[in-house]
Amino acid sequence: MTTKIRWGIIGPGSIAKAFRGGLEGSKHGVLAAIATRNPDRPGLAGDFPGARIVHGYEALLADKDIDAVYIAVPHTGHAEWAIKAAAAGKHVLVEKPFALSAHEADAVFHAHRQAGTFAGEAFMYRLHPQVAKLLELLKSGVIGDIRLIQSSFGFNMGRFQPEHRLFASDLAGGGIMDVGCYPVSMARLLAGAAIGRPFADPVKIAGAASLNAEGTDDVAAATLTFANGLLAQVSCAVMANLDNVLRIHGSQGRIEVPDFWFAGGNRDQGLGQIDVIADGKTESISVNETAHVYSFEAEAASLAILAGKQEFDAPGMSWVDTLGNLRVLDKWRADAGIEFSVEKATTRTRTLDNRSLGPNRGAIPKRAIPGLGKQASAVALGFEDFRTFSSGAILLDAFWERGGNVFDTAYVYGAGYTEKLFGEWHRSRGTREGAVLIGKGAHSPLVYPDVIGKQLTQSLDRLQTDYVDVYFMHRDNPEVPVGEFVDAMDAEVKRGRIRGPYGGSNWTRERMNAAIAYAQANGKTPPQALSNNFALAEMLDPIWDGCVTAATPDFKQWLIDRQVTNFSWSSQARGFFTDLAGRDKRDNEEMVRVWYNEQNFARRDRAIELAHKLGHSPIHVALAYVLTQPFPSVPLIGPRRLVELDDSLKAFEIQLTPEQVKWLEQG
Repeated sequence: MTTKIRWGIIGPGSIAKAFRGGLEGSKHGVLAAIATRNPDRPGLAGDFPGARIVHGYEALLADKDIDAVYIAVPHTGHAEWAIKAAAAGKHVLVEKPFALSAHEADAVFHAHRQAGTFAGEAFMYRLHPQVAKLLELLKSGVIGDIRLIQSSFGFNMGRFQPEHRLFASDLAGGGIMDVGCYPVSMARLLAGAAIGRPFADPVKIAGAASLNAEGTDDVAAATLTFANGLLAQVSCAVMANLDNVLRIHGSQGRIEVPDFWFAGGNRDQGLGQIDVIADGKTESISVNETAHVYSFEAEAASLAILAGKQEFDAPGMSWVDTLGNLRVLDKWRADAGIEFSVEKATTRTRTLDNRSLGPNRGAIPKRAIPGLGKQASAVALGFEDFRTFSSGAILLDAFWERGGNVFDTAYVYGAGYTEKLFGEWHRSRGTREGAVLIGKGAHSPLVYPDVIGKQLTQSLDRLQTDYVDVYFMHRDNPEVPVGEFVDAMDAEVKRGRIRGPYGGSNWTRERMNAAIAYAQANGKTPPQALSNNFALAEMLDPIWDGCVTAATPDFKQWLIDRQVTNFSWSSQARGFFTDLAGRDKRDNEEMVRVWYNEQNFARRDRAIELAHKLGHSPIHVALAYVLTQPFPSVPLIGPRRLVELDDSLKAFEIQLTPEQVKWLEQG
C-alpha cells in the first residue's frame, strides 16, 4: 500500500520552491520530479535537489511514477493543466487562484469528478495551525459577535511593467487575482465561523479598482455584505504596500493578526501570532509553530489523496468554497471593468484545456426537421445566462463536442449579449455551417410585423452571420392580422435571411392555423415550427406574460396531426421534477403558481417511480418524455454548468415505450 504520495511540480518558479520546502516537511508526500520546458535552465537541479528533471509538462503527466501534480504555472495555465492532469489520472494541487473564474474552476472540478481524482486550491494559510487557533478563539466568544472584518494583502512593485505577469492582461495580471483572493477567502471563512459554518458567501459585493494601461488593477478594494449583516472590507495591491493586517472587530473587542498570510513570518516559517484586544488589554497568543508554512497544505493534500478524497476538508478549500471565492472575484472584477485579454474571443480560440474544438458527435443524436436542410441535434442549447465569452464558450464547446448543434438565441436575451456571444463563438471556432441557429424577434411590447426585419438585421450583425436556420416571432399580437406577420416572415425567407422553418413562439393553435391557411391561400411560405412550452408537467399559469403551453391534450393532438416541430422551452418544468420536497414546499412562488396541481404531482410521482426502476432520476424521465413524442419535438435545455449538461444528456439512455408514455400521462 502506498504510504507516500509522489509529487511532480509543473512550473519551476519561486512558489514551486516554496512547495518543495513544504514537501520536505511532510510525512506523506515526497517530491519526485519537476517539469520544465527548459531543462537546461541554470540552477534548476540546485533549486530542486533529488528531483528528476522532466522535459515538458505533458511528459510529467504521462509519468507512471507520479501520483499528484502541483501546478505552479502563471494563472492563465491553471485550468488547462488541471484538466489535462485529470485526463491523465493525476491528482492536483493548484496554486491560487484555482482558475480565472468560477466557470473555469467548475469545469476543472467536473473533469476531476469524472476522473475520481483529488483537486484542491493551494491556499496554504488555511491549513496552518494559526487558522485553527483563530477559529477556536472566535468560537469561544472572546470578542463577542463579529461585526466587521478588515483584511488586506498588498505590496509595491515600484514601477509599472506591462509584460510582467503581475500587470499583463494576457497573463491575468493585477492584484485581485494574485493577492486579492486571500482577503476574500479569509472574510468568507470568518463570516462562516460567525454562523457556525465552514464559510459563508456574501449576498452583496461592491468592488472598485485603480487600473493601469494594461487594464489590470494596481490597487483594488471591495465591500462584502453577508446575510447576517456582517461586513467585510477587503483590499489588495501590486503598487502599494498595504499593512497586511487582519482585523476582526467584535461586539466586545477585536483581534489583529499581522502578516497573516505567512503566519507572521515568511514562506519558510511563521510562528503564528494572534493579538486579542479586549477590555483595554492586549493578549498576544502564538501557536509557536516552527514547521515550514507550506508543509501543512502538502501534508493535508497527501493525506486526502491517500484517503481517497477528492477535495480538502475544512478549513482547507473545498470545491464549493473555491467556487464561492471565485464568484466574489468575478463580481469584483466586473465592478472594476476588468476583462483579461486572454479571456476574449480573439484570443480564446481553443477549448479551456487548449485543444482545437473536437468534432460534432457524441451522446446527442441527430434528427431531420421538416423544412431544415441539415440534421439537427435532438436537443437545443439555451445559454442566455452567460455574460462573458470565456464563461459561455466552456458550455458551447462542450455541447458541440457531445453532438449538439442547435443553439437558441433571441433579440432580447441579455440585451443582445447572447447573440453577440454566439457570433464570437462560431467565428472563433468555425462552426457556423454545421450549426442550427435559432433566432427570435418581435417580443413584447414591440410585437409588430415591421419590427421583424429591423430586429433581424441587428441580430444578424451581432450573430456575425447573414442568416438564421430557424426563426420565431417571439410573441403574438392578436390585434394584428396574422397575414401581416406571415408576409413579413415570408419576405425574410425570400431574402435568404431565414433558411429553414419559421413560426411562432408562444402562439396559439388558432393563430397558427390562420397563419398556415393565409400562407397557403396567398402563395407564401407557411410556418412549420412552434416554440411553446411542452413538458410532462402542464404549465397551469404563464411563467411570463404572453407565454403559451402546448402540453394540453388538444394542443398535443394538433402537433401530431400537423407534424409541426415544437422547440419546447422549459422542457423539464423549471425544476419541478427535481424539487422533490413535496407539496408542502411552498417557498417558491413561481413553482407553486405554475406547476402545483394534483395532475402534475401525480405525474411527478410516476416519473419518480419509473426513474427508480430504470436507475435514473425523475428529471431524466421528464426530458425523455419530451424527446419521445409522435411529433417532431426538440426540447430546449439550459444548463449553466458542465455537470448539469452531462446530467441532462442521461435522458438519452432512456427509451420510453408508448405504454410508458401513456402511463406517465395518466398520472
